[in-house]
Amino acid sequence: MQRKQAHQEPRGFITVAQNSPTGDYLTMAYVQAMSIKATMPGARYAVVVDTATAALVTARHRRVFDYVIEIEQDNAAADDWKLANDWQIFWLTPFKETIRLEADVIVPRSIQHWWPALAQRELVLGQHCRDYLGNICTVSPYRKTFRDNNLPDTYSGIMYFRYSRTATEFFLLAESIFANWQQVSTALLKPDPLPTTDVVYALAAKIMGPERVTLPVDFVNFVHMKPGINKWPETTDFVKELTVVVDADRLLVNNILVTHPFHYHSKHFITPEIIETYERATRNICNS
Repeated sequence: MQRKQAHQEPRGFITVAQNSPTGDYLTMAYVQAMSIKATMPGARYAVVVDTATAALVTARHRRVFDYVIEIEQDNAAADDWKLANDWQIFWLTPFKETIRLEADVIVPRSIQHWWPALAQRELVLGQHCRDYLGNICTVSPYRKTFRDNNLPDTYSGIMYFRYSRTATEFFLLAESIFANWQQVSTALLKPDPLPTTDVVYALAAKIMGPERVTLPVDFVNFVHMKPGINKWPETTDFVKELTVVVDADRLLVNNILVTHPFHYHSKHFITPEIIETYERATRNICNS
């Protein structure tokens, strides 16, 4: 795959939003874009969609989406969990420097100050994650595959890249791993896991050398609300059992201020009230 046009802007955020039985990712991207613009006025945002999702984009969405980019090569058309297109963001992003977020993440505080540190590398994968108290989790109960295969504890849910040799090498490698998953996983991994973006990108990082695609300072991560990360029973639904306050520039979980991007994971977290809160906050920020 090659770029179709030159980069159009210096910096911005991007996500992939393909609606599927697993969730309304377009709405998640809409809320994510508003959270970014509420906390970082002037930030630019692009969403990558498939043909079916593109048909759902309305004027309301375009108020906060600076770019709506349709995938031409949909490798996940038959999948419920649409992961196989993510590597295309390198060739689709309109930005020379890009922060990629999973769609089910909001940004409750500005991370504008991250850019200079991220620019110390040509590509930076997130490392580890945090519980809602802000503690870094280095041993996730969900990462047996990573431990069994000695994969670096990286997360694709938040990453940085710029147009560069390292990023080109990384995304070409990720594309190849996705395309040849059965042979690659049989030869290099045990047991044979699903080709999630996290596993594919971690394997690419291991092959290239984790030091090339991570930072030595452990701040590029998000608060992860999966129960095991927070040492809760797996049946815990934080949306129902915790007190969560969402304001335009503040997020509190059980009265704890969340300062990192917030990976809510539970797709029913986004409510009409949260959408309305962000719409009010961005009414005078985004283009009309």
